Amino acid sequence: MPEVGGSKGLTVPGDPFLSTVDRVCAWLGSAPEKVDALSGAERSRVLGEVADINAAAASGDDGALYAQQYLLDRIYQLYTKIPQGQTAEGSVVVYEIARLLETATAAAQDALIEPGLIEEAPTEPREYLTWLKNTARNHRVYKHPYYHDFIRNAASHDDLRNYVMQESVVDGRFDDLLAMMQVGTAGAAKMEIAANFWDEMGNGDHAQVHTHLFNKIYEVFEISEDELSRSLTATSLLNGNLAVMLCRQRALYAEAVGFLGMTEWMAPDRFVQVVHAWERLGLPEVGITYHKLHITIDSQHAQGWFHNVVLPAAESADMRRAIARGILWRLNSSAAYLDERIPSVAA
Repeated sequence: MPEVGGSKGLTVPGDPFLSTVDRVCAWLGSAPEKVDALSGAERSRVLGEVADINAAAASGDDGALYAQQYLLDRIYQLYTKIPQGQTAEGSVVVYEIARLLETATAAAQDALIEPGLIEEAPTEPREYLTWLKNTARNHRVYKHPYYHDFIRNAASHDDLRNYVMQESVVDGRFDDLLAMMQVGTAGAAKMEIAANFWDEMGNGDHAQVHTHLFNKIYEVFEISEDELSRSLTATSLLNGNLAVMLCRQRALYAEAVGFLGMTEWMAPDRFVQVVHAWERLGLPEVGITYHKLHITIDSQHAQGWFHNVVLPAAESADMRRAIARGILWRLNSSAAYLDERIPSVAA
């Protein structure tokens, strides 16, 4: 992974991708009208450079993939964080850049889906739900050795520390993802998302808010916000960006249903291994409360999600296709992320 250049940006000598990212990131702290006042030539040049990043990422260039996902993450922060000053939120140019990045990211995920797989899905909702679960069970990410072999039995203090930093892109903001995706919903689906969200809010007890509990892990490992930002890999950023993309865009609501539903369904088995590793290493109990809670809670949430959100939606052919797409995006992106962890561990 290219080294992040701290507060001055990402620029690495001789790396044109990160030079482009650095330049665009510098705009994100400017007023939208200032960014949109760029000359037509400058605008076209930057859009062309972003297209080049996307093309290189699609061809397998790891540096380009990191640049692509890092830039998309920074743009998404305009919409997911309360700013401390002026930002470019609302800029037409920034929107154009984001759409180029999102379109390329979605195309890359679609290319990973086995041709014809989604078309095999049954049309009857309960059979469809069974098919979704079986598709996940038959995927190589299910019970991935990263969790069942490495994390459980071999991970060191530093390995677990790196693990929680990478997990922050989804686990560390699951409440916000739910809040974004519920907009426009109604009936049983809205109530299920609301119940899930309220659990994330600690059922009204600030000390039990799940993001607050997750942050306790950072305290155990003494992880600063700056280190967290610098340590995220391309595949970690990708998983976080997919979650934000699907939850923000109303046209991708059904994909979000699949993506988040599969995230919760897989979590309990994975977290059992994390708890085992935590206790094996004798780490402070305060840091593992989040994972212990979610072993039970996510199992309940997943079942409620499947029956109150997925099943009613599965009456529609378009919804069935989109939910399956979101589930496969989650399975494939998670597999890439976990595969990346294994070589770094073996080294």
